Amino acid sequence: MAEYDYLIVGSGLYGAICAYELKKKGYKTLVVERRRHIGGNIYTECVEGINVHRYGAHIFHTSDKKVWDYVNSFAEFNNYVNCPVARYKDECYNLPFNMNTFTKLWKDVFTPAEAEKRIEEERGQNYVAEPSDLEEQAINLVGKTIYEKLIKGYTEKQWGRPCKELPPSIIKRLPVRFVFDNNYFNDRYQGIPVGGYTAIIEKMLEGTEVRTCCDFLKHREELSALADKIIYTGAIDEFYDFEYGALQYRSVRFETEVLDMPNYQGNAVINYTAADVPYTRIIEHKHFEFGNQPKTVISREYSSEWKKGDEPYYPVNDARNGELYKKYLALSQKDKNVFFGGRLGKYRYLDMDDTVADALSYLEGVPAKS
Repeated sequence: MAEYDYLIVGSGLYGAICAYELKKKGYKTLVVERRRHIGGNIYTECVEGINVHRYGAHIFHTSDKKVWDYVNSFAEFNNYVNCPVARYKDECYNLPFNMNTFTKLWKDVFTPAEAEKRIEEERGQNYVAEPSDLEEQAINLVGKTIYEKLIKGYTEKQWGRPCKELPPSIIKRLPVRFVFDNNYFNDRYQGIPVGGYTAIIEKMLEGTEVRTCCDFLKHREELSALADKIIYTGAIDEFYDFEYGALQYRSVRFETEVLDMPNYQGNAVINYTAADVPYTRIIEHKHFEFGNQPKTVISREYSSEWKKGDEPYYPVNDARNGELYKKYLALSQKDKNVFFGGRLGKYRYLDMDDTVADALSYLEGVPAKS
């Protein structure tokens, strides 16, 4: 008889929720984590009294009250609202694209009607009824000026590909508003957990055995023998030893430094949209929690093509990878005792609220242990 009911590979948000809910249902679980710490990519670490998002900015937002109430049961959330700024050379613009953006970009635009007219004029003969790539989709949405200043360079740095080679679906996530509103998200609820995300994961994993610095794939046979079932939140192609070839991801390198000043850039997130700036954005972590510490911590983010050994961050969800993922999905469906979850397990981008909802949906189908 196995020592554990479930082996959970990965201690990020998805894995931690599974551990917490399965424990409530009476199951004994073991969580193994390849990194030296729990929390996956939402891990936060206190530096100079500031909660630093070690793997990029994570702002919780959702319109699902059930999800919002669930995460608030583990922490108090502040009232941070995400209002990023885009810097193009010596110009700064508000994001998402809204009336503040348009009135600064075009000196003769003051009203929503004037902004819509200008964008319509900029579409001109470039409008495509059925966009086949990101460039066409972006110009359809906001015209050529905004595309060339605020989208093209940033997007090509982020994905490492010309916009003409990227699917139009990527840009559909970008909000465009004809009101003076800098709130990036349309969701009803939004905020940052007071004390950082790591504290949430710690509460979820309380009472569960966790082994950090433990690479499942290097000890697969030994670890698999410990449990009846496995919940795997790592990369699905890596689990199958890249049998059909590697799925493509984008990776991110973070260059973090402590600065001896109270305020570096005046905002939590500033995107650098010019192609000749090597990083995509700078995060100033203290502004997520309205900090007034004497020092500050910033992180520059550099996007790169993923290769084996790197940390995979963003799935490249184009047609080629979609077909390859289907092969791995079919393979996984033959493994009745292994369930794949999370961003890497399902090879799709998931916001944190999607991750919570997806995990809870899976666990609803798991009966309490008799």
